[in-house]
Amino acid sequence: MRLILFNKPYSVLTQFTDRKSRPTLSDYIPLSGVYPAGRLDRDSEGLLLLTNDGKLQQQFSNPRYKLPKTYWVQVEGEPDDTAVEQLQCGVILDGKKTRPAEIRRIAEPSLWPRNPPIRFRRSIPTSWLEITLTEGRNRQVRRMTAAAGFPTLRLVRRAVGPFTIDGLASGEWCEAASQV
Repeated sequence: MRLILFNKPYSVLTQFTDRKSRPTLSDYIPLSGVYPAGRLDRDSEGLLLLTNDGKLQQQFSNPRYKLPKTYWVQVEGEPDDTAVEQLQCGVILDGKKTRPAEIRRIAEPSLWPRNPPIRFRRSIPTSWLEITLTEGRNRQVRRMTAAAGFPTLRLVRRAVGPFTIDGLASGEWCEAASQV
């Protein structure tokens, strides 16, 4: 069994081929027989797990296992206690309330520069949240912060269960032993 931890850069697709010649996993990971365990949107960065074990892939990606996923999220504006509580309790997306989430305000994390950089507006401050979810709806973090009035500017997945991007630069990968 192989388990690969990859710090996915911005704009890289979480697949190995693309008909439009956009950057894919094959540009970074020279391995065959491993597949992404879950997704990370093209405009998101951070930890992506890959494995050659179908059962493990299912554990990482299926919401019924409630494996926590932690994100560092730069948002437009400065969420107050009410907004943080709203996000923690859940927001309505597509007519259904999200599961409760762990949300906390954090100082700007030490990250690699994003290419291209996020948009900057002098008149609107930005701030950072750490968000931990146990479900994975389509573009959920971005949709949750927008629903609370704080659009996401940058989204970095820091951890999936016990695995983190600690020690991995953007575009780097390493092989790990399963801990789930």
